[in-house]
Amino acid sequence: MVSSSDDDTLRGGPAQRPARTLFGRRKGHPLTETRAALFETVLPRVAVPLDNDCLDPEGLFAFPVNDVRMEIGFGGGEHLVHEAETRAASGFIGCEPFVNGMAKALAAVDEAGLANVRLHFGDAVEILDRLPDASLARVDLLYPDPWPKKRHWKRRFVADDRIDRIARVLRPGGQFRMASDIPSYVDWTLKHLIDRSDFRWTARAAADWRTPYPGWPGTRYEAKALEAGRVPAYLTFERV
Repeated sequence: MVSSSDDDTLRGGPAQRPARTLFGRRKGHPLTETRAALFETVLPRVAVPLDNDCLDPEGLFAFPVNDVRMEIGFGGGEHLVHEAETRAASGFIGCEPFVNGMAKALAAVDEAGLANVRLHFGDAVEILDRLPDASLARVDLLYPDPWPKKRHWKRRFVADDRIDRIARVLRPGGQFRMASDIPSYVDWTLKHLIDRSDFRWTARAAADWRTPYPGWPGTRYEAKALEAGRVPAYLTFERV
């Protein structure tokens, strides 16, 4: 079994401590022995190396890629794996701090034999701060924890300092996409980005943010939201 005391070992590199943890517990139900073993067999092979302060994103992959994209908090990895399978010429960096989500993604990446995916078991800020300027084509933040209580809003990933980081690593014309079924978090995101000079909200009509992204495979979180009668929003911001 994987225990919380194993977290640093499972990262696939030296222990790194973000300035502020934005997530709560990192474990859900106990892993099976097969899933737990993936942290020793698959993660070291696909983990983003953290042995220096600067990353070469295109150099993370064994073959030349046309561009590199990042998904923050990929949950079970459904969207990340789908994108990697349909965009074989692109490289993908997935960041997830939760043990169970990482285990599912490791299993899916290994089963599909995806060579264009690298994973980080931890806070996405640890990767963002190591990336060069204008090095990513897209950053996705899909169904992040909304932290609905006001005293927990500081834990929301969408905050000025993290949007600054995303702006720095996105190339001109690159996209930051955020999807959520929580209206207050959608409003929160718009308030943090709508007046920025380095991003442009691409929506021109309501259908632009009510319609899923092209090729959208759906996620288990979205399925739960739809089943509960909540209407998702799909926001896209272009780096100016």
